[in-house]
Amino acid sequence: MNILAVDDERNALEGLETVLRRALPEAEVYPFRTSADALVVAENTPCAVAFLDIELRDMNGLELAKRLKDQHGETNIVFVTGYSEYAIDAFDLHASGYLLKPATVEKVQDAMENLRIPPETIGHGKRVRIQCFGNFEIFVDGVPIRFTRRQTKELLALLVDRKGAIMNTEQLCATLFEDAIPLLQQKSNLRKLVSDLSATLRAADAESIFLKHRNSFAVATEKFDCDYYDFLHGLPSGVNAYAGEYMSQYSWAEMTLATLED
Repeated sequence: MNILAVDDERNALEGLETVLRRALPEAEVYPFRTSADALVVAENTPCAVAFLDIELRDMNGLELAKRLKDQHGETNIVFVTGYSEYAIDAFDLHASGYLLKPATVEKVQDAMENLRIPPETIGHGKRVRIQCFGNFEIFVDGVPIRFTRRQTKELLALLVDRKGAIMNTEQLCATLFEDAIPLLQQKSNLRKLVSDLSATLRAADAESIFLKHRNSFAVATEKFDCDYYDFLHGLPSGVNAYAGEYMSQYSWAEMTLATLED
């Protein structure tokens, strides 16, 4: 297991590295004093967890976390800082932990037990991983898929929310489009989204997760990992990942969130 540690203060970094090696003797720890160096190494050396200071000279630790997630979406982020006022921003990024300095063996071990993505599952599951908790995202080999159309991504999210159940054109249009749009225009828009979703997934070599036939659409749930599905099955990876948010960018997802809260 690879662990990243970033702090621009030499003594603080050495202290963090010592604590990490004591808490995680089997891990390979990569310590850096600059964000730039950390990003270069992390690009080719996927890390299960990144322990980051927030007040960095060359790049804010919150921005570094975003960049690391762009490189490898499965990297857990744990902030280690002396400033408690950043906690809300940290959790907006769906960080796995927030430790106030000084880090201790006990704090690190506790953080490791509550990671959003358990290290043992990274790189050993299916190629496609879908994240529903927090904002909806889809990753292929740890890299997030970028969508050119916002509603193309929402179409996939809606199908994932339905857990493999087939939806027809009318059902999809009723959720994705405003009532003010004529039905014929809605259907035309949906055809474009379906075509775009197929093309986007095909480019990522993940088209097999999308099932479409005449007036019926679904996802092949057995072909991807999903935190929401893991939660429903009571798996630790899903339970630990849930922090009270579900597909936060979509209003229709509030109904599923309510059932999760119940």
